[in-house]
Amino acid sequence: MFTGIIETLGTVTDLKHDQGNLHITVASAISNELKIDQSVAHNGVCLTVVALADGGHTVTAIEETLNKTNIGTFKVGDLVNLERCMQMNARLDGHIVQGHVDQTAVCTAYKELDGSWEYTFEYDAAKGNVTVEKGSICVNGISLTVVNSGPNYFSVAIIPYTWEHTNLQQVRIGSTVNLEFDIIGKYVARLMQR
Repeated sequence: MFTGIIETLGTVTDLKHDQGNLHITVASAISNELKIDQSVAHNGVCLTVVALADGGHTVTAIEETLNKTNIGTFKVGDLVNLERCMQMNARLDGHIVQGHVDQTAVCTAYKELDGSWEYTFEYDAAKGNVTVEKGSICVNGISLTVVNSGPNYFSVAIIPYTWEHTNLQQVRIGSTVNLEFDIIGKYVARLMQR
């Protein structure tokens, strides 16, 4: 379980394809503190550390993950949002995040405001996911609050701290991001379908 509060940025240093899998090596400030078998969210995708070496760690994304997230678009040099799993005695500063991406979305609008930024993302509503104004959404692993919500889109406002410490600084119109919708909202939506 995660909180959506990004711990640090990592940089993709190596990508190796192996049949339907992709081995991703990331260098980061926390890589030396990780252990093999540890769960770490990469852009909101829970992946298992499979190798460690010289300030970097390697994780493996299987075909299912590559098909449903933006992990398959990684290039060497890309910035990745990283968060280690939550400790049970820690504060839940964001919201409950499982690290299980529901779908991707495309940035359709981006604007700089006076000291902040606003992004609008469009997603496939046919998959049954919804957002609500003032509700929580996880974008590339970042716990954010929805400021505008429509049937297949939503907007979020970004404070300077989040801009500086996440890879949202690289997201522009046309960029693909990972979405994890609020777990409580998903259960309510499913119950309403009955």
